Amino acid sequence: MAQERYTRTNQKIYFAGLALEALGKAEQGQAINAQAQVQAGREAVLFHLYGALLGLCHEIAGYYRLPQANAPRAEQLLTPQVIESVAIPELGELIELAQNSHTWVARLLAAYGALFEPPREVVKPKGDVTQPMIVAVNLDREPEPELDREELESWRQSLKALAVRFREGLNEF
Repeated sequence: MAQERYTRTNQKIYFAGLALEALGKAEQGQAINAQAQVQAGREAVLFHLYGALLGLCHEIAGYYRLPQANAPRAEQLLTPQVIESVAIPELGELIELAQNSHTWVARLLAAYGALFEPPREVVKPKGDVTQPMIVAVNLDREPEPELDREELESWRQSLKALAVRFREGLNEF
């Protein structure tokens, strides 16, 4: 395989597709450990999508010869400080996507970061035995719904389209 930066991005996008296929099979499966297979598949997809995003960041940073071109985390490249001294439109667009919490890039970064968080116990209000029984209203945030395969696939397709579009602009003629 060529040792160009884009090869890693392409490889991770492909691996994310394979993981999505495995996730689909796990969701249809009737195995005893189907729930564990679904969770493992979801985590594998997130891992590869994050790797593809990092690979795309490396492509852009390498093309523009940024000092952060070998950053081990995408978040290190997706900060406004990285492009303060030089205007890089592709990285600027990625930074904007990463900072808007409703975009697929921000959601991908948040979902990937959540993989490293410990499980959180649901806090149940303690009852006061001296008070009459009252229906307690839990004001805690509802747990985030699990990412479904369709959303993960849409992130993959968005990342793929973004990579193609950016590469067209990065090619020297």
